[in-house]
Amino acid sequence: MVHVSAISAFQDNYIWLLANNKQAVVVDPGQAEPVIKMLKERELELTTILITHHHYDHTGGVKALLSQWPNAKVYAPSTEPLPAATAIGVTDGDSLTLPELGLEFAVLSVPGHTLGHIAFYASNGLASTDHMAEPLLFCGDTLFSGGCGRLFEGTPEQMYQSLTRLSALPDNTAVYCAHEYTQSNLAFCHKMEPNNAQLKIYLQKVAKLRQQGVPTLPSSIGLEKAINVFLRAHLAGVAARVQSQVGSELNDDTQVFAALRRWKDSF
Repeated sequence: MVHVSAISAFQDNYIWLLANNKQAVVVDPGQAEPVIKMLKERELELTTILITHHHYDHTGGVKALLSQWPNAKVYAPSTEPLPAATAIGVTDGDSLTLPELGLEFAVLSVPGHTLGHIAFYASNGLASTDHMAEPLLFCGDTLFSGGCGRLFEGTPEQMYQSLTRLSALPDNTAVYCAHEYTQSNLAFCHKMEPNNAQLKIYLQKVAKLRQQGVPTLPSSIGLEKAINVFLRAHLAGVAARVQSQVGSELNDDTQVFAALRRWKDSF
């Protein structure tokens, strides 16, 4: 039976640990120490590391982990600097079968935050967990609950296309983002859509979770489509709100998204 656990790192990062029996896979280990601690506490063998993009807070722990588990395989974006000499570059359309988990991940290209950013999507989901039979998405810093990543390397067009691609996944897809940004993201979403009833309910739920020190993740694609304004740039109400803010007409959804992202950068 596969379990997914959040390992806190830095101030607000999540490193995701997938474990089945005594074998484990980690996603975006920016720090090695908390991963090593959990692996040793649970007596797990690290078999695979998945990397979504090259930023240090997602890759900084790779070498230290490999020093303790040298046979672990590392998969990372082929168009970005690889985090280890033994890392295997993967790109859009590749498929990764992880027999230790009984899962098969499709590699999705989702540029915007970085140019080579990828996501890992398992349509077969987990057979026996709390998220029963739900597809899994590990999306790094492309999609957050209530938000999306900053455009450090890519263009608004690229990021909007990436988000559109992710929003087309099944609504019950469990979304494992790499940062606990949910509460601050929702404040921006609420400013954009103050009358969004589902967003109001989610705001209250998230506030309670954070008061208890509990992660707000995973989210789901269906929930994000209902509350995440960056996935709602195509809606007339959102476009009108953004046009009112910028004081000029926006001709398409991408322009609305670009204006939203600029607004959020200084929010």
